[in-house]
Amino acid sequence: MLKALIQSMRLRQWPKNAFVLAALVFDRQLSLSHLTPLARSLAAMFLFCLVSSSVYLINDILDVQADRNHPVKKNRPIASGRLPIPAAVVAAALMVVLSIPLAYFLSPALGLILLGYFLLNLAYSNWLKHIPLIDVLVIAAGFVLRVGGGVVVISVQRFSPWLYVCTTLLALYIGFGKRRAELTLLNENANSHRRVLEGYNLPFLDQLITIVSSTTILAYSLYTFSAVNLPDNHTMMLTIPFVIYGIFRYLYLVQVKQEGGAPEEMLLTDRPLQIDIALWGLTILALFYFQ
Repeated sequence: MLKALIQSMRLRQWPKNAFVLAALVFDRQLSLSHLTPLARSLAAMFLFCLVSSSVYLINDILDVQADRNHPVKKNRPIASGRLPIPAAVVAAALMVVLSIPLAYFLSPALGLILLGYFLLNLAYSNWLKHIPLIDVLVIAAGFVLRVGGGVVVISVQRFSPWLYVCTTLLALYIGFGKRRAELTLLNENANSHRRVLEGYNLPFLDQLITIVSSTTILAYSLYTFSAVNLPDNHTMMLTIPFVIYGIFRYLYLVQVKQEGGAPEEMLLTDRPLQIDIALWGLTILALFYFQ
């Protein structure tokens, strides 16, 4: 049962919560000589991980019947019966009861943001995920709340609002790509597995992906030479090619390879995408901390 619980917590999804660290890195507070901001940011990220795992458990409980009819999700611990529903309910409740008070103790603003994140995801699991466009917008809002949680837990000095815009657009891009992959995978049975797919078709999703991907590249490019906290010599623009390749690579995986139903799996398995993200991150660290 413990193994099934850990699997239901979806630890592979936890890297999404690294967005909490955006304020630490882009505000240039990542320093081994001053560990307090790093420790507070890591603590905030861990609390987001626990709350997100509780949401996954609640979502699997609510979707247990639909998951049992899904070609892949039927193997999830709750849908397959390996994790009893009462045990999942208790585990989810404990994670929330522990995480939100600890977040408030760390920072009252973080406690409120984490509570809002949890309530938003409850609304998503029960209602909003069935509304086309709103479903992906809510997912994007969750990423923005992660970034906001990282901002309030440290004393930011130069964090640019452009990063909220880039985070929103990137999350929308990945979300619409995921919907496209699900529509392609499930074909004519898509509506019976995920009701919201009734509101989408491939031409519509392709148009949305084109709009969001283009806007993401434009917004990030504007950030690299207009934000106030960047190097004066505009060397941050050197990171633009990595962002362009990452967006193109994800589009290639979704439309050519017919993947993208689980973006976190792609992040953990696609080597070119991993190398690109690593080079982007290393370039940012070099520009921010070693110039």
